[in-house]
Amino acid sequence: MGERNFINANLRCAVLASVKLSEVNLSYAQLSWANLSQANLNKADLTAADLSQTNLSGANLNNAYLMRTNLSRANLQQASLRGTNLSSANLSEVNLTNANLTGANLALADLRGANFYLCNLSGANLTDAKLIESDLAFARQ
Repeated sequence: MGERNFINANLRCAVLASVKLSEVNLSYAQLSWANLSQANLNKADLTAADLSQTNLSGANLNNAYLMRTNLSRANLQQASLRGTNLSSANLSEVNLTNANLTGANLALADLRGANFYLCNLSGANLTDAKLIESDLAFARQ
C-alpha cells in the first residue's frame, strides 16, 4: 500500500530488483543506471522518466505508460511490455532480447540500433518508428 506518487524522484543507481511498484507514478523520475530487474511495474506511469542504461531484465511493464521516456541502452531482456505505451520513447541501442511487446505502442519511438532478437512484436504499433540499424530478422510477429 503506502505512497504511490514519486513524480520527479531521483533514484539514479538505486537497487530496486524484484520490488512491487505496480501502478506507481514515477513520471519525470531519474532512474538511470538503476537495477529494476524482475520488478513489477504493471500499469506504472513512467512518462518522460530517464531510464537510460537501467537494468529492467525480466521486469513486468505490462500496460505501463512510458511515453517520451528515455530507455537508451537499457537492458529489457525477457521483460514483459504487453500493451505498454512507448510512443515517442527513446529506445536507441536497447536490448529487447526475448522481450514481449505484444500490442505495445511504439509509434514515433527511436529504436535505432535496438536488439530485437526473439522479441515478440505481435500486434505492436511501429508507425513512424525509427528503425535504422535495428535488426528485426529474428523478431517474432
